[in-house]
Amino acid sequence: MTPFVLPHTLLGDGPHRVVAVHGWLADRDAFATVRPDLDLDSFTWAFVDLRGYGEAMGTPGGYTTAEGAADVLALAGHLGWDRFSIVGHSMGGAVAQRVAALVPDRVRRIVGISPVPANGLPMPPEQWGLFADAAERPENRRVIIDLTTGSVRPAAWLDRMVRRSVERSDPKAFRAWLDSWAVEDFHADVDGSDVPALAVTGALDPAVNARLMQDTWMRSYPQGELAELAHAGHYAMDETPLQLIRIVEDFLRADA
Repeated sequence: MTPFVLPHTLLGDGPHRVVAVHGWLADRDAFATVRPDLDLDSFTWAFVDLRGYGEAMGTPGGYTTAEGAADVLALAGHLGWDRFSIVGHSMGGAVAQRVAALVPDRVRRIVGISPVPANGLPMPPEQWGLFADAAERPENRRVIIDLTTGSVRPAAWLDRMVRRSVERSDPKAFRAWLDSWAVEDFHADVDGSDVPALAVTGALDPAVNARLMQDTWMRSYPQGELAELAHAGHYAMDETPLQLIRIVEDFLRADA
């Protein structure tokens, strides 16, 4: 049987290789807004679709962050990448941390964009219901996106984000992923990690914000850094793409 390889888009031919992992509400096109302005001479990027998303819709699996990390490592092997950095948005931030916990000697740097902490994201019952029902209720996805971007974004953008989310995710996988990224606690596996790790948050995000990162990310990573984008919420790739690129690339370049 041919091993499963995450569907991916390769961009650039730079010596610093980077895997980019999307979040819960989107496939690899979550990074579409930033792709045209990346430094493709310095970096080679692999943008992936996790199981249940994009070109990997219908792919069977457990839909967990641990499985996602194993899939990323399998892709790195397929590409012949011995060392690489990893960028993860939201849920993808948990996947990125799992990768670093498994092979810290192979991960150059981690960037989490509004990353889910390694100890998960506990929610009160009402909020959990909003998220759990989002698999079958697009209107819930719209509420989540609106709330996590400060309720200041245009209606047409919210509608577009929801359409993309629904069209490019499998409902059963989408629901299963929630039980992993929100509930599982693997912080003991990353505490004290020597991997340089940057968390980028948006000031408009009421949940995955700088305060949460101070209490989680910065305590886990002795070489951790934190950057806050004043005019972004949870989706900095769409909200402040150029500022995000500059912050991320400057951090990655520090590993010369």
